[in-house]
Amino acid sequence: MIRQLPIRQRIRKGIVLVSFLSFPLTMNFLSPYVIVDGAAHGIINGSLIMFGLMFLSALVLGRAWCGWVCPGAGMQEILEPVNIRPVSKNVDWIKWAIWIPWVTLIAWLAMRAGGYSRVDFLYLTETGVSVDAPVKYIIYYGVVLIFVGLAAFAGRRAGCHTICWMAPFMMIGRWIRNRFGWASLRLVADSSACSDCKLCNKHCSMSLNVSAMALAGNMENAECILCGACVDHCAKKVIRYSFSGSK
Repeated sequence: MIRQLPIRQRIRKGIVLVSFLSFPLTMNFLSPYVIVDGAAHGIINGSLIMFGLMFLSALVLGRAWCGWVCPGAGMQEILEPVNIRPVSKNVDWIKWAIWIPWVTLIAWLAMRAGGYSRVDFLYLTETGVSVDAPVKYIIYYGVVLIFVGLAAFAGRRAGCHTICWMAPFMMIGRWIRNRFGWASLRLVADSSACSDCKLCNKHCSMSLNVSAMALAGNMENAECILCGACVDHCAKKVIRYSFSGSK
């Protein structure tokens, strides 16, 4: 028997699905290539602005983008009926091995160009639509195939753990927030109410050991995307959202 998802999770999944369906429009604004090309020509483009906004949002909202808005989330969550196997935390380093050389290249190209000299949000996306020519579907389907393939064969949100070039911007922003402890969106847990049923682990989008976090009374984890699945599936209401400060 298929159980209906909690209302908040239905809304969240609906949002990321719409975001995925909108990806032909938005792809270039999240592109790891367009920002490189822009840096080589000294242009602040849409993808640079978007990645900057992700970093800034993480100072207050953590990785909520990943859980609630990212088109990559929609791509991968569609595949959950195919493979819902948890992904090992041992692969989380891969995205950093991709991100660090990539950001280094961007910085080097920008310096080589004499710094950023102008802003063009629609750089390489003059029509405002990312996939506006048949040949661009090759890029689009290539990106989709990589994320969908990883989710299908490696497990739940495998692309988020391994190849996502956007996540580190938000992880750094969250790390800064945690150093200072100002008020932000986060999860809190009443460890005394936890029965360690591990239902939260089963539903965690990022394959985290949520029950151990709840029992320890510390819900902070760099891979947490604040999707709220653990909040909504906990029968004892051990975990909840909070907008508050802490270190």
